[in-house]
Order: sequence, then structure tokens, then C-alpha cells
Amino acid sequence: MKPKKQYGRQVGCDRCGRRRGIIRRYGMHLCRQCFRDMAPELGFKKYS
Repeated sequence: MKPKKQYGRQVGCDRCGRRRGIIRRYGMHLCRQCFRDMAPELGFKKYS
């Protein structure tokens, strides 16, 4: 018997564990709130 397939969000933000608004691009796995806090440290710049 196969294990039951799980649906939905399995992993959350690496920093706070929140499961909504995850940014997975470039393998970051951060929620958008944590991304805003850490963006300058990661080298992202705000232009406008």
C-alpha cells in the first residue's frame, strides 16, 4: 500500500516558519515579510 499523498504547503519560511507568501526563487524559501527584512543584507537594492 502506497503512503497517502500530501497536498498543500509542506514547508514554510526558513527564518520564521510562516507558510504563506513564500519566495522560493534562487532557493531562498523566505516569506515575503522576512525577505523585506533581509533583502539589503542579501544584496538586493530598492530602486523606486
